[in-house]
Amino acid sequence: MAEHRTMQRGALLDAARSLLSEGGTEALTFPALAERTGLARSSVYEYFRSRAAVVEELCAVDFPIWAAEVEMAMQSATSAEAQIEAYVRTQLALVGDRRHRAVVAISASELDQGAREKIRAAHGGLIAMTVQALEQLGHQQPRLAAMLLQGVVDAAVRRIELGVAEPGSEVTEAAVAMALHGVRGERPGAAG
Repeated sequence: MAEHRTMQRGALLDAARSLLSEGGTEALTFPALAERTGLARSSVYEYFRSRAAVVEELCAVDFPIWAAEVEMAMQSATSAEAQIEAYVRTQLALVGDRRHRAVVAISASELDQGAREKIRAAHGGLIAMTVQALEQLGHQQPRLAAMLLQGVVDAAVRRIELGVAEPGSEVTEAAVAMALHGVRGERPGAAG
């Protein structure tokens, strides 16, 4: 019985990921979850008391997995600059993944305090690693730079998801160049 409930809960979360990645938070409704999973709407309420509860559980399950992938890539980098590059590249490589699309949709939505805290906690370790790398690179305001760096990543994610202009690989390379070398997009000293 408990195993069956766990499977149904997993199916609901998977359906929620799909709905979020397809239509954002507006698409995440209990009737849609019921339809996707074949459960009665009343059954959905047995697992989650509200839409916010679904989002909070997705945050608790998916954010740490996503953050761990980025963290692993950063830890395997051999220099501070390579860590920053890994931070950008790994997040952008995950754009096509449904979990990541759900994470982006959740991040863009109005969340209750519990969900925001879970997101902050998952991001906290990554931001700390990024701040440390920026300190090693001699940045004067590493925390501010880390927040701005995430803004570059977020903009690149949105650009890739649009899928109408440049290929994702071009957006990724431009985001890495921006992160490492600023608006000039080139290595310092590369051009006179």
